Amino acid sequence: MHPLPPRTTYTARNVSGTCPQSLKTMPRINGVAIKMDTDTRFNLVSRNLQEIITRDELKKLLETNDKPRGYVGFEPSGLMHAGTGLIVGRKMQDYADAGFHFIIYLAEWHGWINNKMGGSHKNLATAAEYFKDCFTAVGLPEGKVEYLWASDIVDTKDYWEKVVRVMKATTLRRTLRSMPIMGRSADSVNVESAWALYPAMQASDIFHMDLDVAAAGMDQRKVHMLAREVAPKLGAKVPVCLHNPLLPGLQLTSVEGSFDENEDINKSIKHKMSKSVNKGAIWLNDSPKDVQEKYHAAYCPEKVVQGNPVLDHARLAVFPHLGELKIERPAKFGGDIEFTNFNELAETYSKGELHPLDLKNGVAASMIKLLEPVEKYFEKKPENLEAMRKLTITR
Repeated sequence: MHPLPPRTTYTARNVSGTCPQSLKTMPRINGVAIKMDTDTRFNLVSRNLQEIITRDELKKLLETNDKPRGYVGFEPSGLMHAGTGLIVGRKMQDYADAGFHFIIYLAEWHGWINNKMGGSHKNLATAAEYFKDCFTAVGLPEGKVEYLWASDIVDTKDYWEKVVRVMKATTLRRTLRSMPIMGRSADSVNVESAWALYPAMQASDIFHMDLDVAAAGMDQRKVHMLAREVAPKLGAKVPVCLHNPLLPGLQLTSVEGSFDENEDINKSIKHKMSKSVNKGAIWLNDSPKDVQEKYHAAYCPEKVVQGNPVLDHARLAVFPHLGELKIERPAKFGGDIEFTNFNELAETYSKGELHPLDLKNGVAASMIKLLEPVEKYFEKKPENLEAMRKLTITR
């Protein structure tokens, strides 16, 4: 096993969860300190989310805590796709602007358990550094958020005691039901024993970092529910859970197994953007030509709104970040058209007044615009991207 590179020593906060006065800084937007009331902060935190557990708990947290602690955890596993970078990654800007002390947790130990990057700690560490670059490129520079590696916290007795306590407070059946957090079906059989550690570690991460909020995509909700169930038994905080929708892949794929009892959630997890379907994924480092070709080949049935991934990309990425969708088309096909909200776009498309190819071209152009800062960042700092491209990418 390759040794992990040294990281900054992690110091746990006091268990009361109080924040020293020196850390109670006002929220900032674009670097400018502003005074926000609770409703403004709540609206900023909650916008574009699919699920909040619970809204009342979130509001109370914002009323009573100037600097709540939150996090999103990521397995550093291969090149980053738009679902991670533009949906979950850019959402962290809202949390930071609302005054959160927000942590990006680069969980290379979890990736090792899940056999990512060939199970090599050296490869996982390289991927973690690349992930950090990606988040900086989409607008989260150091100082805006804190970066923490799993290797910062797994070398203490206190951490592993929490893991054991979580496992003693739940059942193996309940733990295995959380397999979808690893991208594995809940009905997987003949799994590695180490996989049973994963949900307990993820819940323990939340407790060990003394978090008020756990944020992620909808595919992580099962372990967040486990953490909420176990927290009172351990005398830990019950985390508020903030869940982003999942960006679907551009190709119609069929994934075997069950990922959630709720059929809508189960379907969204099955069709989420995945590294295993290259032509269906928009990588943050795709060239404009790559983006155009992938949208041109995308599944996009005429007049169909529900289950149309190109429309979903407009809804989940384009409108939240650009506020509009501009579509260029020849005058003989109606000329250029502009939409300022998704409902207007969906209605026009469902009536057959917008051709699938025009929709694809418009969304592709918008996604290329969203990815421009990433391209410029890696032109100036290509080292970690180049290192990633030399590695064998695994699912």
